[in-house]
Amino acid sequence: MNSISEQIIEALGIMLLGMGLVFVFLTVLILGVKLVAYKFAPQPIGHKALAENSDTASAQGVDPLMVAVITSAIHQYRAKA
Repeated sequence: MNSISEQIIEALGIMLLGMGLVFVFLTVLILGVKLVAYKFAPQPIGHKALAENSDTASAQGVDPLMVAVITSAIHQYRAKA
C-alpha cells in the first residue's frame, strides 16, 4: 500500500492535469468563438450610408393610401377598446 504522502502527491498531479486541460479547452473555445464572431459578424453601417438611406426614404414619402389604411385601422382598434 502506498503511503499517504505519495497518494496526496499523485492526487495533486491529477488535479493539476485536470485543471490544466480544462484551462486549455476553455482558452481554445474562447478563441474559436472570437474568431467566428470576427469572421462572420455583420459589418457596422457607417454614418455616410445611413445618411444616404434616410435621404432616399424621405424623398419617396409615404403613400397616401397607406396613411389612410393605417388611420382607419387605428380608429377601428380604438373603437373596440
